[in-house]
Amino acid sequence: MAAREPISLVKAEDTHAQTYPSEPERFTENEIDDFLLWCVKQGSSDITIQSERQVYNEIHGLLHPGTVRSMDAADMAAFLQTIYGAEAQARLASGRDLDISYEIRPDRYTRIRFRVNITAILSKGRDGAQITMRALPSEPPTMDDLDIEQEIRDAWAPRQGLVIITGPTGSGKSTLLASGNRMLLERGEGCGKMLTYEAPIEYVYDTIESPRSLVSQTEIPRHLPSFAHGIRNALRRKPEVILVGEARDRETIDSSIEAAQTGHAVYTTTHTLGVANTIQRMLSTYEMKEREERSIALMETLRLIVTQALVPRTGGGRIGVREWMKFPDEVREKLMDMHFTDWPNEIQRMIDQYGQTMERSAEIVFEQGIISRRHYLLLSSSTGS
Repeated sequence: MAAREPISLVKAEDTHAQTYPSEPERFTENEIDDFLLWCVKQGSSDITIQSERQVYNEIHGLLHPGTVRSMDAADMAAFLQTIYGAEAQARLASGRDLDISYEIRPDRYTRIRFRVNITAILSKGRDGAQITMRALPSEPPTMDDLDIEQEIRDAWAPRQGLVIITGPTGSGKSTLLASGNRMLLERGEGCGKMLTYEAPIEYVYDTIESPRSLVSQTEIPRHLPSFAHGIRNALRRKPEVILVGEARDRETIDSSIEAAQTGHAVYTTTHTLGVANTIQRMLSTYEMKEREERSIALMETLRLIVTQALVPRTGGGRIGVREWMKFPDEVREKLMDMHFTDWPNEIQRMIDQYGQTMERSAEIVFEQGIISRRHYLLLSSSTGS
């Protein structure tokens, strides 16, 4: 019997306005994977399934109805059961939202993954749910795919220290991190042992050839209770590279700094916009009396900050626009010689020499006709540059 070809995930632009041609009178568990695969084929980056509303596909930043019918309680129950399991409705009723990953294997060659959030909502006076599914590529993109600037690539792999990727929700931080991981794995010398702690796991590295690397991915809280716990776990496993999905609290930031101080390359993300804002935000998690001491520890380990925003292209689709700054020895020493409250102004003076502002990055793509004047102006003022 001949081997099956991998399923095609590309369809023509004119399908974007279509609804699911095989839409049933009511969804059952057996029909949901086929429907989700159809959504991916339309080019949907995000699928939203909500009580008493049609299913919507987000394609190039615009919402397109994926069904004719609105989803009733029975439809939603089938989606929740298939995507999460029997405990979904009870967990939602307890006041928790659910962050998970979901995977479909349509054939032996293809693996379609989603990052999923499920949140309880009020819909037409009754309790309902919204399921948001981010479609993930079957393998991480390369830095060439994302048009990452050469200066960022050159600074991406410090022997030890902290690399921070920042930006608002939906700005592609995880995708940028995954492309960086792929670059490390595909180097001739590999990267040794890489441990990732993610909530949930988004990209997997099964298809990346890297005989001198070993990747181990842990999902929070499925395998370990927290990012901070994950870093403590990593320090007992002798890795070279540690990826922490998000440094969002004092304990995780402390643990990330400790790991970087003990000879590891640590990669993490925060929800900030701008290099100076990132440092301020991380220090703000500490009590005032601790900030000066922790600011020195942070600066000792810092190697690179990249802020990314996704904006619409003039011809359709979206593009990542980035601000970044490297922190070589001379930068760190100069900043540590002054009080940390003076860092933001000094960083703004130094960023042109050791990186690039969001304003300049936006100007470059605007002059090339890639983004509109409106988005150029928005980005120019977004990071305080």
